[in-house]
Amino acid sequence: MPLASPLTVPQKALLKLGLGRDIDLALHLPLRYEDETRIVKLRDAREGDTAQIEATVTACEVTFRPRRQLVVTVDDGSDTCVLRFFNFYPSQQKAMSGGARLRIRGELKGGFLGWQMVHPACSPAVGELPQALTPVYPTTAGLPQGYLRKAVLGGLARADLSETFPPALSSQIGPLCPWDLHRALSFLHRPGPDTALAALEDRSHPAWQRLKAEELLAQQLSQLQSKRERARLRSPALPARVAGLQEQLLAALPFQLTAAQRRVGEVIARDLAQQVPMHRLLQGDVGSGKTVVAALAAAIAIDAGWQCALMAPTEILAEQHFRKLIGWLEPLLAPRGLRVAWLTGSQKKKERGAMAALVASGEAALVVGTHAVIQEQVQFKNLALAIIDEQHRFGVAQRLALRAKMTAQAGSGPSDVMEPHLLMMSATPIPRTLAMSYYADLDVATLDELPPGRTPVTTKIVADSRREEVVDRIRAQLAQGRQVYWVCPLIEESEALDLTNATATHEALSAALPGVVVGLLHSRMPPAEKKAVMSLFTEGQMGVLVSTTVIEVGVDVPNASLMVIEHAER
Repeated sequence: MPLASPLTVPQKALLKLGLGRDIDLALHLPLRYEDETRIVKLRDAREGDTAQIEATVTACEVTFRPRRQLVVTVDDGSDTCVLRFFNFYPSQQKAMSGGARLRIRGELKGGFLGWQMVHPACSPAVGELPQALTPVYPTTAGLPQGYLRKAVLGGLARADLSETFPPALSSQIGPLCPWDLHRALSFLHRPGPDTALAALEDRSHPAWQRLKAEELLAQQLSQLQSKRERARLRSPALPARVAGLQEQLLAALPFQLTAAQRRVGEVIARDLAQQVPMHRLLQGDVGSGKTVVAALAAAIAIDAGWQCALMAPTEILAEQHFRKLIGWLEPLLAPRGLRVAWLTGSQKKKERGAMAALVASGEAALVVGTHAVIQEQVQFKNLALAIIDEQHRFGVAQRLALRAKMTAQAGSGPSDVMEPHLLMMSATPIPRTLAMSYYADLDVATLDELPPGRTPVTTKIVADSRREEVVDRIRAQLAQGRQVYWVCPLIEESEALDLTNATATHEALSAALPGVVVGLLHSRMPPAEKKAVMSLFTEGQMGVLVSTTVIEVGVDVPNASLMVIEHAER
């Protein structure tokens, strides 16, 4: 059997881009287009135009001032243009000798000495002009555009592009995108010369509309498939008991739940009572009371004899949850011989080992922590509910690692493996999360009501030139006995982004607010120092806290009435 010939450099590059199949090539769409279908005269061109001209070389020389370059002068019969090449080969210089007729494409720059192009694309002025716009594709090293264009057209000709929409759907969306898939792809790879480039670039052309519909359909189907696969999985049923731990917690809380909290709590309780894994996003604005809803869900799981894990992205936020949950649940768990465990990366080895032992034995009914919760050495006895706060800060792999902590105790066969229920909390769901919920892979429960006494948050955009007015507003809040956050996006000066850093802001505010304790908090501080700073602020001994985004959106200091977010676009 003959040996397969080794792959060429362009073939390897195609595979690197994931273009191994005909359909992959057909769906590899252009980034932009170049119009090589027409020739323009220099007299009709405008400054900044990307133009294609045909001209004759009248002079060609290598100059050395201000640096070595090939300078070629051409004349198209209406005007002249100077071409400059700072990197060139002898073969290029030879091809541009005097009298050569060239087809030249590049950006025209005007000036005192006339038209110029720097490093334009040049070729002999032979053959007919292209009949379609020239696509420019995303590529990689070793894969020239010419080779890629031929490969894409070959894949397009061979790929199965039969209609994917059922007839009923095609009739519904026909007015919006009348093109079928084959026509749309064929057009996008070879659009006609009269096509408006703007419609291609902003993707409003009917061919793009068809592909958008195709992508949405594929996303819907994949999310539906994911939900059906999850429906075949099994989780422990966790029914809420009458007079159980959940009702005991409700009775012990020093406040009444809002109607929204009660409604969402009942929805989650119904989810937990099923043997199908819950996969729910708990969405609510800052201060809407998501933590107590999570505590009630944890109480249901613990009351049923299972463990619960709550994971937060930062140690400060995790510790805040820990303090709240200890206060609410520990008095109810202690008589049962259970407790709340604390796991973070900054713990000493001995302390972390002791906590891990409590988790493995099942004595730790609720485990609160950071990424340390999903470390390999942390083994749960019987995890049934995983709660992830600020879920957008965790990658898919991290969430899967938490789900993987649960396996059935009864055996090792596929039917014995169980999934934990998953509750994700966020005040700022990301677009992909919204898409997942809209297309049915994620159930959403929303807290749309603030607890009594909580006023709506007013958000204002203030120009940096009015910085002193912001400082005056801070003084007014401090005079009323309130506290203030000032959030900065960077710790150090960046050459790329001229953004005010937290350290400089801390110094400036300390000078502007004499007699006020201004604190500084950032991710590079030792955990003990972070904890000390946060404690001073929480206890009201610090008036202003300058911080990077390490504080997270969920940090709870009720007396803080103003948050200044510098460069909010970051």
